[in-house]
Amino acid sequence: MTVPVLTFFNNKSGVGKTSLVYHLAWMLSDIGYRVLACDLDPQANLTAAFLDEDRLEQLWDEGVTTTSKTIMQCVQPLMKVGDIQPPALAEIAPTLSLIPGDLALAGFEDTLSAEWPNALGSSDLYRPFRILTAFSTAMQNGAKQMDASIILADVGPNLGAINRSALIATDYIIVPLGADLFSLQGLRNLGPTLNRWRGDWKKRKDNWTQPEFPLPDGEMKPFGYVVQQHGVRLNRPVRAYDKWVNRMPEEYARNLLEDTKGPYPPTPAQDEKHAFATVKHYRSLVPMAQEARKPIFHLTTADGAIGSHAAAAMGARADFAVLAQKIVDKMGEVAGWQ
Repeated sequence: MTVPVLTFFNNKSGVGKTSLVYHLAWMLSDIGYRVLACDLDPQANLTAAFLDEDRLEQLWDEGVTTTSKTIMQCVQPLMKVGDIQPPALAEIAPTLSLIPGDLALAGFEDTLSAEWPNALGSSDLYRPFRILTAFSTAMQNGAKQMDASIILADVGPNLGAINRSALIATDYIIVPLGADLFSLQGLRNLGPTLNRWRGDWKKRKDNWTQPEFPLPDGEMKPFGYVVQQHGVRLNRPVRAYDKWVNRMPEEYARNLLEDTKGPYPPTPAQDEKHAFATVKHYRSLVPMAQEARKPIFHLTTADGAIGSHAAAAMGARADFAVLAQKIVDKMGEVAGWQ
């Protein structure tokens, strides 16, 4: 059996997606799950959150290529005549590891684009499918190495070939949202795109009637959404925030679930079926956590979390524990996952 892949995706940037993946990976690890995080965003922000500059320099040193230390180094042989290489995982904690990202991953976009039509050909299908499923293979190999129970993937905010292959490898999608018009429009773009990718991948799978290696299902099921308050400003009227955030349940249902009939919950707080949480900004804790290179709920007095900061860190732990448990519970309901 494959390890379930949960990808956090929105083609709108600036919604706190990478921070959400980072903190959930830590929290799932804290509550007893073996977690593999994978950075499939060419910006590599998730990798920069987990690893300090010295480790990043070692990972991205072009002169050292003896092991596949990043996702790009795993797939790079496919751009020539080689095969995908197993990842060398970066251990973050005993139950948390990372397949690091790579700024050079953007160079793989053209290769993925070129092989997409070739997967509908009549011969030599091994190579197109090997390339198109490279991310799936790398993540599942990494999960096997560490005996992971769940894979969390971070992707960039676009609808390009890299994200298409990342979503082919995905079982469930969580959509991070901000309370603004741009996030709402992102939902309207995302739904049709996922439907198209899902259908196009099925055509390609059906075209290779006798695959020579396992192919991902490419189900990319919408799993729910998380509203983040990163865009909220102290001088912004609550009414303006509510105007956008309260439209999310209907837009999510219409565009990702193709539910055009309703009724729709009036607010995310009442959308128990699809809204996992509204995540606070934790403004004062963010720079402190970045300096300490740890999640905000791991901050201690030694990191400067005293008084109100300590209370906020404890509150963040409670919030993320609830969010992680909701995700776990829903995966159990949907797929019998434990």
